[in-house]
Amino acid sequence: MAEVRTMDRITANPVAPGLLWGLTYIAARFALELDLPPRLRLLIALVPVLPFMLALVGFVRGIRSMDELHRRVHLEALVLAFPLTLLLVMTLGLLDLAVGLSPDDWSYRHLLPFLVIFYAFGLWRAWKRYL
Repeated sequence: MAEVRTMDRITANPVAPGLLWGLTYIAARFALELDLPPRLRLLIALVPVLPFMLALVGFVRGIRSMDELHRRVHLEALVLAFPLTLLLVMTLGLLDLAVGLSPDDWSYRHLLPFLVIFYAFGLWRAWKRYL
């Protein structure tokens, strides 16, 4: 029987790395609110990166294992989500120059929910088209 590599087992399903990323991200967000030395803050900020990368690998592998229709739907969702993300970043950048947006209300950490919403919207539109 072929030996299953550790990376293959970890990324076979993106749910576990995704949950690990979510937990480490939330923990890092709370920890970064504390008054800690800069080097420790840098280390804490980088902790969620590896679980997120593992979740992405699992996500890509999951899409590669799908049939042609499902892959096409996810591609169309990304084709819609990516330009919407660019539009959001461009608009926020210009608004920040024009009126000075508050970092407490509009910073990089506030963009993640929009990316998920854009992708979900893209999935909804693509499935609506094919069903």
